[in-house]
Amino acid sequence: MESERRTRATEAFFGRRKGKPLRDLQAQRLENLLPRFKVDLSVPAPAEIGSLFDFDPARIRLEIGFGGGEHLIHRALENPSTAFIGVEPFVNSMAKLVGRVEETGALNIRLYDDDATELLDWLPEGSLDQIDLLYPDPWPKRKHWKRRFVSKVNLDRFARVLKPGGSFCFASDIDTYVNWTLLHCGAHPAFEWTAENAADWLTPFEGWPSTRYEAKAKREGRKSAYLTFRRR
Repeated sequence: MESERRTRATEAFFGRRKGKPLRDLQAQRLENLLPRFKVDLSVPAPAEIGSLFDFDPARIRLEIGFGGGEHLIHRALENPSTAFIGVEPFVNSMAKLVGRVEETGALNIRLYDDDATELLDWLPEGSLDQIDLLYPDPWPKRKHWKRRFVSKVNLDRFARVLKPGGSFCFASDIDTYVNWTLLHCGAHPAFEWTAENAADWLTPFEGWPSTRYEAKAKREGRKSAYLTFRRR
């Protein structure tokens, strides 16, 4: 219905919100578990974002659009002293992720199920150590490129919430989006590309778990690029 439509700015960054109907267990988990982990943007952000967690985190990472959640869960279990915030507006993906949180006991995760720009604007300045944007929607048609999440305005948001020396990590198998990201980050004064040789951008991030998006790209004959940009 028209009353349920997003704003034009929000619709620019992601498409549909829901796929096939959730199974009963998925729906129950979403209803009962998501409120326990969801970041509440209706209240002011705490000065120390680590206070959202039940421990004192050594680092805080944000993953935007975690999809099936394979990477987020892997990193959370691999780095229990790091706090993770995952953003995913797609209901089916969020239901899958909260189920994995319950199964694995990865309690160093907090979640947000709406527009990532809302969370970025809510977060305190210099509160994050790393932002991951992995296999985002490439919006492949030229007329839709303005919908890509990497943009001047969103890089401004990243620069505000990242600590000096913090990282923005980007992965994609779409050449035009990789080039787009290199151009936008190269033109932004707050970021510098960390690659030192030609092989760096083809080498997965340390400890990288293969995701279903990456597997699909390989099956279809596409190579992935892994870009890391440092916040100056």
